[in-house]
Amino acid sequence: MENNVPSYRKIIHIDMDAFYASIEQRDNPDYRGKPIAVGGSPQGRGGVVATASYEARKFGIRSAMPSKKALELCPQVIFVRPRFEVYKAVSVQIRSIFERYTDLIEPLSLDEAFLDVTNDKQNIGYAIDIAKAIKLSISQELKLTASAGVSINKFIAKIASDMNKPDGLTFIGPSKIQSFVDALGVEKFFGVGKVTAEKMKGMGLHTGADLKRLTESELIRHFGKTGKFYYNIVRGIDDRQVQPHRETKSISAEDTFPYDLKDLDEMYEAVDTLSKIVYERIMRHGVKGRTLTLKIKYHDFKQITRSQSLPQPFADWETIRTTGRRLLQSTDLEDKRVRLLGIGVSNFETTEQTGTGGQLKLDYL
Repeated sequence: MENNVPSYRKIIHIDMDAFYASIEQRDNPDYRGKPIAVGGSPQGRGGVVATASYEARKFGIRSAMPSKKALELCPQVIFVRPRFEVYKAVSVQIRSIFERYTDLIEPLSLDEAFLDVTNDKQNIGYAIDIAKAIKLSISQELKLTASAGVSINKFIAKIASDMNKPDGLTFIGPSKIQSFVDALGVEKFFGVGKVTAEKMKGMGLHTGADLKRLTESELIRHFGKTGKFYYNIVRGIDDRQVQPHRETKSISAEDTFPYDLKDLDEMYEAVDTLSKIVYERIMRHGVKGRTLTLKIKYHDFKQITRSQSLPQPFADWETIRTTGRRLLQSTDLEDKRVRLLGIGVSNFETTEQTGTGGQLKLDYL
């Protein structure tokens, strides 16, 4: 008699809780229970927050937020200088815990990774039990907490890991996926940024169930090639595999505006915002890049890029911001309307170049 039960992959997404801030609180008892912000600067003199403790988040402090704004929200916040080599070392320890259960590990940044435990090394069998074991080891050995999402594909597992933070564990099985996706807000979908979410809501598309009413061709017509991904994901279909040797060659952020920008100050403001996002992502990935690229798409869909390389890596938000503005000034903006702006950092240093832990390939979380 044939077995007609479908075979599913077992995917876990692990996301450390307030990673940098939690390490600082672990290592310095004076910071425990207090609102701290890693990065930024005291008295709000420039800089942005890399991450904030949960005590600081209660005041509305978030990553990529300017120090000045963080101080306004919480005058008693403690700014802590980042210790990236420590964070990388802890990330390696976390990776070693993962390797007890599987070799199929895809790091997304220092504090986040996908694991495929379909064939786990210890023959535990149940992915949720593996996730519990990983979380327990991280807690006991490293004195840190992690949140885990468990499901049959990467998309659902990643969303699940964010549902019950901190120290959460959320399992979404095959029978629950469709109802889960139907109720999911469109802003939670992979590839849906702020502008796309606003466009969707303007079309009356607020949830996965709303998106599912559109045909594949309609989604592609409205949202380009990403429409095909939306068509599959609202049906719970995500065939992307966990990629153990995934390399990060560039880190970038871009935005398509709801209206074409003509005012230079508006363009500067957009460059500043994108620079903050890129800076935060660079810190999360623990990499250092020497080349910054500005991408511009005009109202007539003509696209240009401008790049600048520095002898030293782009290591702070102010350098990224001022370089991005300078590259913008170097373009011909007269009588031009800008539809899209993007900022990216590439040309990452290798271990040999830095003599430290900055690497092109993220061989750790």
